[in-house]
Amino acid sequence: MQPVPKDMAKALEIECGYCDDEHDVADSELPIAYNELRHREKIEGSKKVTQSWRMKERMKTVSVALVLCLNVGVDPPDVVKTSPCARLECWIDPLAQSPQKALEAIGANLQKQYERWQPRARYKQTLDPTVEEVKKLCTSLRRNAKEERVLFHYNGHGVPKPTVNGEIWVFNKSYTQYIPLSIYDLQTWMGSPSIYVYDCSHAGVIVDLFKQFSIQREQESEAVNGKSLSSTATSTMKHCIQLAACGANELLPMNSELPADLFTSCLTTPIKIALKWYVLQNTSKLVPGLTQDLVDKVPGMLNDRRTMLGELNWIFTAITDTIAWNTLPRDVFQRLFRQDLLVASLFRNFLLAERIMRSYNCTPISGPTLPPTYQHPMWQAWDLALDLCLRQLPKLLEDDSAVFQHSPFFTEQLTAFDVWLKYGAESRAPPEQLPIVLQVLLSQVHRLRALELLGRFLDLGPWAVSLALSVGIFPYVLKLLQSNARELRPLLVFIWAKILSVDSSCQADLVKDNGHKYFLSVLADPYMPSKQKSMAAFVLAMMVNEYRQGQEAALQGSVVAICLDQLYDSSPLLRHWLALCLAKVWTNFDSARWCGVRDTAHEKLYKLLNDEEPEVRAAAVYALGTFISNVSEKSDHATSIDLGVGMKLVQVAHDGSPLVRKELVVAFGGLVSHFETQFAVAATQLIEDEKIRDRTPAVLTGEAPGGWNLVSPGSPASATSVAPSPLAVPNTALNSSMENLSHLELPSTSTRIPRAMSTNAISNLMFNNVYTNVWKALTQLSIDPESQVAGMAKCLVRLVKSKITTNSKPRHMPNSSTSSSQSAPSSPSNKVLTVGTPPQLSSVFEESLEQKRESPSRITIVPNPASPYAYSAQFSRSRKMFDKGPNTDMKLFENQIEDKDDEKDGKGQMHSISTEFFEWSCKHFVQPIMRLSDEEDSESSSYLQREFRFDRNTHVREEAQDEQAKAGFNRLDNEIFVNRNQGIPSVIKFHPYESELAVADKDGVAFWDWEQGPKLGYLVNGNPRHTRITSLEYINAHDNTLLLCGSDDGCVKLWRNYISDNESEIELVTAFQAVSEMLPLNRGSGLVSYWEQDTGMLLTSGDVRFIRIWDSQKEIKVQDIPTGADSCVTCLASDMSGRSLLIAGCGDGTVRLFDRRLAPTECRVMTLREHPRWVVKVHLQKGTEGKIVTASNAGDVRFWDPRFTESVRCMNLQSSFTSVDLHPRADVLACGSMNQYIGVYNQSGDTLSTIKYHDGFIGQRIGAITSLAFHPYRVKLAAGSTDSYVSVYSTSLRRS
Repeated sequence: MQPVPKDMAKALEIECGYCDDEHDVADSELPIAYNELRHREKIEGSKKVTQSWRMKERMKTVSVALVLCLNVGVDPPDVVKTSPCARLECWIDPLAQSPQKALEAIGANLQKQYERWQPRARYKQTLDPTVEEVKKLCTSLRRNAKEERVLFHYNGHGVPKPTVNGEIWVFNKSYTQYIPLSIYDLQTWMGSPSIYVYDCSHAGVIVDLFKQFSIQREQESEAVNGKSLSSTATSTMKHCIQLAACGANELLPMNSELPADLFTSCLTTPIKIALKWYVLQNTSKLVPGLTQDLVDKVPGMLNDRRTMLGELNWIFTAITDTIAWNTLPRDVFQRLFRQDLLVASLFRNFLLAERIMRSYNCTPISGPTLPPTYQHPMWQAWDLALDLCLRQLPKLLEDDSAVFQHSPFFTEQLTAFDVWLKYGAESRAPPEQLPIVLQVLLSQVHRLRALELLGRFLDLGPWAVSLALSVGIFPYVLKLLQSNARELRPLLVFIWAKILSVDSSCQADLVKDNGHKYFLSVLADPYMPSKQKSMAAFVLAMMVNEYRQGQEAALQGSVVAICLDQLYDSSPLLRHWLALCLAKVWTNFDSARWCGVRDTAHEKLYKLLNDEEPEVRAAAVYALGTFISNVSEKSDHATSIDLGVGMKLVQVAHDGSPLVRKELVVAFGGLVSHFETQFAVAATQLIEDEKIRDRTPAVLTGEAPGGWNLVSPGSPASATSVAPSPLAVPNTALNSSMENLSHLELPSTSTRIPRAMSTNAISNLMFNNVYTNVWKALTQLSIDPESQVAGMAKCLVRLVKSKITTNSKPRHMPNSSTSSSQSAPSSPSNKVLTVGTPPQLSSVFEESLEQKRESPSRITIVPNPASPYAYSAQFSRSRKMFDKGPNTDMKLFENQIEDKDDEKDGKGQMHSISTEFFEWSCKHFVQPIMRLSDEEDSESSSYLQREFRFDRNTHVREEAQDEQAKAGFNRLDNEIFVNRNQGIPSVIKFHPYESELAVADKDGVAFWDWEQGPKLGYLVNGNPRHTRITSLEYINAHDNTLLLCGSDDGCVKLWRNYISDNESEIELVTAFQAVSEMLPLNRGSGLVSYWEQDTGMLLTSGDVRFIRIWDSQKEIKVQDIPTGADSCVTCLASDMSGRSLLIAGCGDGTVRLFDRRLAPTECRVMTLREHPRWVVKVHLQKGTEGKIVTASNAGDVRFWDPRFTESVRCMNLQSSFTSVDLHPRADVLACGSMNQYIGVYNQSGDTLSTIKYHDGFIGQRIGAITSLAFHPYRVKLAAGSTDSYVSVYSTSLRRS
C-alpha cells in the first residue's frame, strides 16, 4: 500500500477534527503531579548522628609550676658545650649580671611569657630547687587546683641529663650535689589532669618512662583494689599531656644565634622566634637588609590585628589551627586544641617548635604522639605571609607616614575555600581552609564573605555541619548573635538553621545567651524576606521543642503574637513553620496555650485548614492537635474550646492528602484521651440507632426517571435520627468559648426541644453532637485507603471500645430527658456519668469496621420490568457504622462479655498514635537548600534521563503520525498480541510511550509487554472485598510514570514502581477517597475518572450525583458539580485547550455539558437526550472545531456540535455495545459486543474490520468484550473479554 500524501493526510485531519497536538503542551512544560517530597519519601525524620564536637568536660589550667634548674655559671658535667654557645634563657643573657639576679629575672620573664597565654592562672616559681621544694610546690598546686589542670614546666639546662631510670635532677640545699627526682614520685605529687613541659637534653627518656610508670601504677592499683581503674590506661595517662624538647638520644641545639631554651621560646614566644629563625634562613634574602635587630622592631601588639605584629600572630594562629585540624584525628584535635585555652596555645606553638628544631636535628616529642607536621604545605603560606609583611618593615621604620599594607592571606584562603565549594562533596577530602574561615569571622572586613561561604559549606549536608562544629565554629556564631548588623541577619539565620537541624542540643546555648531574641526580631522584621523568616521560625521551633526553658523564654518574647501576625503570609514555607512553631510553643505548656486562647490563635489557624499547600494544612492540624492535647486540668471554658476545635477538625477528614489525615488522627487522639467516656457513650448511641434502622424494612416508594427505584428506610416513631454527617459541618470559623459550638445543628427529633430545657441542657446536646461527629469521622478514617491513617484510627476506635462495658443500656443522648440542673460536661479529669456504664462492644465491633469498606451494603429491590437495568435504592449510600453483613446477629453485641485485655491494649496503643511530621519537616533544612535540584542540574543523571524520555516521547509521536493518517481506510485486525489474563479484564490502558499494557481485573492490575509478549508484573491494589477496580489512569506518562487505580468504593490509589519483582520496591504514593456517599446500585459504573495532565486536575464521578474535581498539586477538592441526573455517571471527557467544557455521559442515556467556570447551580449548560440507554463513551475531538462524539449501548454513535442540542450525525452500528473507544488522533473507532465480536469503523460509518476470531489456522472465537482501549498515539487496539483473554490489534503489515 502506498503511503498517504502529506497534504491529503493533513486535509483528513482537519476534516475529521482530530488535528494532532495543535494545542498540546511540550513535555518539558507539562506539570509533574504527585512528585513533591511528601510523595517521594517516607514521612520520617533524618537519622540523628551523635555529635562529638561538644566537649564533655571543659578544662582550665589554673596553676603553673615553673621549675628552673639553671645553676647559672656552672655547666653540668655530662654536657660539653661548644664555643660560642647558645646562652639566652627567656631572651635574657644569664652572664650579663650576677647569677642570682639573672636567675630571678629569667624566672620572672618566663612567667610573663606564660601569662600571655593564660593570664588568670596561679603561677609559682621554684628556682634551683631541692626535692622537698618541688614536692611542696606540686602538692600545694594540686590541692588548690582540685579537678582542674596543673602545668609543670621543667628547665634542666643546669643539671645532668635525665637518667634511664626515669629521674630528673635537682639540687641539695647547699648546691653541692645533684639530687635525682623520680618521675614516678612527680606523677604522685602532680596528680591528674596535668601537663608537663620538659626543656632539657634527652627529654624523650622522660616521656617513655612516664608511660611505663603509668602502666605500673595501674597494675599496682589492680593488685590492691582487685579491679582495673580504667579499661585502657590509668587516669594519670589519660589526662596527662607531655611536651619534650628532643628525643631520648638527642642534645639541645647549641647554635649561638639561637636562644638556649629554643623549645621554651617556641612554646611561649612563637612570633619572635619565628621571625628570628626566618632571618637565619636563605629565604630571608628575598628581603634585602633584613637583620636580627630589625625584626626585633616589628611594630604593633600581638593582640591588635590591625598592626603588623598582630596580623602575623593572627595568621600564625590560623595556619597552625589548620595544620592541626587537617592532620590530627578529630577526637585528638578536640582534646588538644579546643578543651583548654593554654593547652591549645602550647600545641599550636609546638607545631612551630617541631619545624624549627627539626632543622637543627632535634625532634620534639609529645604525649599523645602527634604525626609529623613540619612539612605541611600551609607552612609555605606562612613563609609567604612573612615575606610580604617583612618586605614593608624597613619603610615602615624609616617613614612614620608609611601605611602598613595588610596581607592578602585571608582573602586568598577564602578564594581557595570558594573554589573548593564549587567542586566539593562528602566523598572528597574536607576543605583545609575551614579553620581559617573560623579565624576570619573575627574580622569585620572579611566577616560577610566568610559567613556566606560558611553557609554554602553547611548547606552541603549534615556531614559539613558536623565538620564545622568540630573545628569550633559554634562559639563564634553564638557570639555574632549580639551583632546589630542587618546585613549579617540572613546569613546568621541560615547558619543557625543548619546547625539546629543537625544538632538540636544547641537550643540550651541559645536560651542561655538570649539568642532567641535575635530570631524573634528577625521574624518580626517587616523588611526581612519570607525565606529568612521561615528559617527564623524553624530556629525558634527547634529552640522550644521539648525544652521548657525555651518555651518560657519564647513566650516572654511574645512569640505567639509575632507568629499569629504573619500567619497568612504568601510564603507556604513560612506559614508551615509558623504553625509548627506555635505548636511547639504550647505543647504541654498551659501558659502558652492560654496566651493563644487570648489571641484567638485556634480561630486564626482555622483558615490554614483550607490552605493550598498540604504541608501547611498538616501543620495547622498539628498545631490544633497540640492545642487540644494539653495535659493540664481543663475547666469548662477550656473544654468548650477543645470541643469547638475538634468539631472544626472534622471537616479535614476527607482531605486529599494522607499527610493531613495522619495529623488529624493524632489530633483526634488527644481529644479521645481527654473524653474517653463521652466518646464511648456516643458510640453506643450510634450502635442503638443502627440496630433500630436494621429492624425496619425499606419501603419502595416510587421510580425515578432514570430507572432507579426510590426506597425509603423505615423510621419508627421511637427511632432517633443521628447527628449530621461530618461533611455537613459548616466551614465557617468557630468562635471562642461556648460560642464555638453555637453554629452546630442540634440533632433532629420528631418533636421540638421542650421549653423547660435549660441553656446548659441545650449546650449538652451541642457537646454530644461534637462527640458524635468526631466519632463518625474517626470510624471513617479507620477504613481509610492509606494504611497508616487507618491503623492509627483503629487504635483510637479500640480504645473507645475498651471503655464500653456490658451492664447498662445506652442512653439516647439527644432525646434524654434532661433536668434543668444538668450542666455541660465537666473537666475530663472528673469522668463520672449519671447513667450506668454503657455496654461492652465485642471483637465484632472491630470486624464491623472492616465491613464498612468490604461490604457496600447493597439492598436489592425487584426492579421495574420496564426499566432496562436493575437499579436499586436512590438514597444516600452511607454505610452502616457497625454493619457486620446481612447474616450478623446484632445480639452478639449484647451477649459479649467484657474484654479486659482489650482495655489494656487500647491504652497501650495510644503511644503508637503519632507521626514524624515535625521531624520530617525539619529535614528540609538538613538537606541542601541552595543547590540545584537534580531535575534542574544539567549534569545530573536525573536530568539526562528526563531528556532521554522527552526525546523518546517525541520519536513515538512522530512515528505514529503516518499510522494515524492511514487509519481511516486501513484494516485493523492484525492480532499482534494475545495472552490470558489471570482475571476478567475490567479496564485496559495503554502506556502512551512504552510497550506497556495495563489490564485491571477485580483486585489488581496485570502489566504486559504487548510488543514482545511477556508479562511484566502484577500489582495487588489492596481494595476491600466486594469492590472492584473500575478506573485506570497513567499519571505523568511523559516522565516518571505513576499508576492511578480507582475502585467502586470511591477510593483512589497512586502507585510508583508498580512493575517490580520485589514487592518492597512498589510504593503507594498517595491514597484518598475521591468520591464518598456512593449510591448502592445493582449495576453501577463504580468510580469514573478522567485525568488532565496539562492542568493537573483529576475529574471523578460514578455512582454519585456530582462530578468532583481534584487539584493534584494542592491535593484538595476544587469543585463539586451536581449532575442533576437520576442516574450514575458512566464516562467523562473534558476540553484540554479551553479547560472549561466538561462532558458527562449518564446511565439514563443523557449527555450533560458543564462549564466549570460557572457557579455549581448554573454550570450545567446543556443536556443532550437522544440516546435511549446507558452512555458507554463520550469523546471530545481535538481542535477548535472538534465535535462531541457519544455512544450508547443501544448501538448508536452520535456526533454533536457543542453549540446545539441536536446531533449533527448519527451512526447505528450494532444492536448493542458493551464497550466503545475512539482513537484520540486518528479516524477510527471500535465497538465491542456481548455477541463476541469487535467492529472497527471510521467516523464516516465505513466498516474497516470485523474481528470474531483469534488469529491462527483454527482460530478460537473471541469472548464477549468487556473493555476496549486505543493507544493514545499509535493505531493499536487492545481488547479484553469475559474469557480473560487480552488481545492487541494493529493495522495490517505491509506485504513486500
